[in-house]
Amino acid sequence: MAGLSVGKIASDEPSAASAGISFNRVLNEHGFGTLTRERTVTLQVNVGKLCNQACHHCHVDAGPKRLERMTTEVAERVIALLARSDDINRVDLTGGAPELNPNFRFLAEQARALGRRVMVRCNLTVLFVDGMEWLPEFYRHNQIELVCSLPCYGRENVDRQRGSGVFERSIAALKMLNELGYGKGNPELVLNLVYNPIGAFLPPSQADLEVQYRNELKNSFEIEFDHLLTITNMPINRFASQLRHWGKEQEYMGLLVNHFNPATVAGLMCRTLVSVAYDGKLYDCDFNQMLEMGLRTQRGGCGLTIWDIYDLRQLDGARIATGRHCFGCTAGAGSSCGGALA
Repeated sequence: MAGLSVGKIASDEPSAASAGISFNRVLNEHGFGTLTRERTVTLQVNVGKLCNQACHHCHVDAGPKRLERMTTEVAERVIALLARSDDINRVDLTGGAPELNPNFRFLAEQARALGRRVMVRCNLTVLFVDGMEWLPEFYRHNQIELVCSLPCYGRENVDRQRGSGVFERSIAALKMLNELGYGKGNPELVLNLVYNPIGAFLPPSQADLEVQYRNELKNSFEIEFDHLLTITNMPINRFASQLRHWGKEQEYMGLLVNHFNPATVAGLMCRTLVSVAYDGKLYDCDFNQMLEMGLRTQRGGCGLTIWDIYDLRQLDGARIATGRHCFGCTAGAGSSCGGALA
């Protein structure tokens, strides 16, 4: 497979004794060897951990009291780096709630001015935060692709995972976006929904679940959307704490390991995506960012920042940092920021 060099290596990941097996060992057993980066085509920018919600499954540990946020200096450097990196065709803005960062508008507008597709990971309820009334029209005017959290088409499950009253506000937000033309099949106004399991289990079939979502939301609320993305909950940060509270941490890790799917490896997002943290540090993915597993150079250095490189093509071929959480991306049908992989 292109971008995958085969050969036994010593694991660089933290101890996985509690899971009974390491991710690198499993890769080697299936003949993959070292995971290496290919050409980077997606720049994911995490602008910070401030959010108007505090969801139980959040791997970022985001919430209303978090103070970490991207500064103007970092945002300007991100855009300068993007301008020199011609291979990047998509900018993925995330958080927290990325819209709450003062530099959100700058990042989105400048990326669009450079001709790049801009995706925003929206929690929907941010549209009703005081002072954010401009957001829906801003999305439409800049042809922002929206990836919106909705872990179920029923009120009880959504409110249990994301907070009381979130379902009702989410439905209202989706209706508002539909009125602006989102979710109607227009490639310039794409509305994707995201499903996360509410417990310690893998997502069901993405295709089958999309049909259920489409029928339920259309019949109950006259809501339309373009695609459903299923994303596995990562056993890190807030969800890991939830697993320990339930007494299911080892059980969940066993589930992920036992459902390792070799067919997902070729599509892992860490091979073509680079994640920028609010402070300018670089990572192979957003999950590595939360675990502070820094991105490496081809020469083996780590802890890179946006000030250490001139062009994102310098990262091509670098070894990818892995850990036991990577089983979350390779279990079952696989999982990435773009949904299922296989």
